[in-house]
Amino acid sequence: MRNRGVLTGEPLKNALPEYTEDEFLAILKDICTAQGTEAYQDDLLENFIEVTGHPEGSDLIYYPANGADDSPEGILETVKTWRQANGLPGFKAS
Repeated sequence: MRNRGVLTGEPLKNALPEYTEDEFLAILKDICTAQGTEAYQDDLLENFIEVTGHPEGSDLIYYPANGADDSPEGILETVKTWRQANGLPGFKAS
């Protein structure tokens, strides 16, 4: 079983289309505000890298491109835009 996620205690999911935007945004907010233990942060970050598939991985969070919106909402939009441009599925409906 995967580690527990944000707020609800639900297990982290194996693929981005299993998340709603709100669920994934909650994960990004926990990462960006360094909530929880180091192990919790590691689990969230590994899940982010795995499910987004974005080539920049954690750099989207910790080393964003100049001028990029590095807020949780901005990172979410970057992931959505990149996945759509690459023909990858997006988030499940809320």
